[in-house]
Amino acid sequence: MVIVDKSGVHRLEVRCCDCPNAMSPDIQMFRHGFFPASFNRPKTVFTFRVLDDFLLDNLECGTSALNYYSKLRRMTSSMFPHLVPDRYRELMRVARQWRQLKTMKWHGFGHRSDNPNAGDLALFCPACPQPGINISLSGDESLDETPSWKYTRSFVMDGNFKAEHLHPIKPFDEVWLSDGLGFMTAADTVEKSSCNNHRAVNQANAARHKLESTGIGGVACARHGCFVPHSMVDFQKGERQAKHAIRCSRVNHASSADK
Repeated sequence: MVIVDKSGVHRLEVRCCDCPNAMSPDIQMFRHGFFPASFNRPKTVFTFRVLDDFLLDNLECGTSALNYYSKLRRMTSSMFPHLVPDRYRELMRVARQWRQLKTMKWHGFGHRSDNPNAGDLALFCPACPQPGINISLSGDESLDETPSWKYTRSFVMDGNFKAEHLHPIKPFDEVWLSDGLGFMTAADTVEKSSCNNHRAVNQANAARHKLESTGIGGVACARHGCFVPHSMVDFQKGERQAKHAIRCSRVNHASSADK
């Protein structure tokens, strides 16, 4: 079995327990700190610490999966790195799954059977007033009786028409792990806008048949600059098309304190 660790890529003989009441091989590997690249007949596993190290390098240093795995191959054999087993594609897939599992754990879904709702895997601005989260009302105080300015939230909307995204080569192979669960809205929720005479619209509506999206837009807290969960959208034709949540439900829900 090929074991990928921070120290390099290793080949070791691994035997799973075959007792009558034994757990499946993939669960046994998870219990010992290994993430299998496949679940039916795993032949390659990644240690938890190499996955954590890759996510940290990718976040802070911008290290791509290709460069990170090339480093592991060089650490394994500095003279003949090309002879080290190539598990680059497996690292790409397992790293996505690991990031998704960590995100669900951090947001309280690690030991729950219910599925997260839209925006549940993202945090709202910690400084804005959120009754029950960062402020507590006294016994004789209610949101209906308090001054309207006390718990009011202010938002700004902006877009970037330079963040273009091409159509995927194999769209049917695309797998969404958290579609609409974080800051981005769901991919299939689209609503047209009535904005027709805006100059930025006319400039951005050039024929771009190879582009899946011509830009990105979102809603953020006006005072602190934190993005609102489930409010980031892709523009398909400049500002003429935007997804539903940037204009109505999610922003309206966040514009005033929860009652």
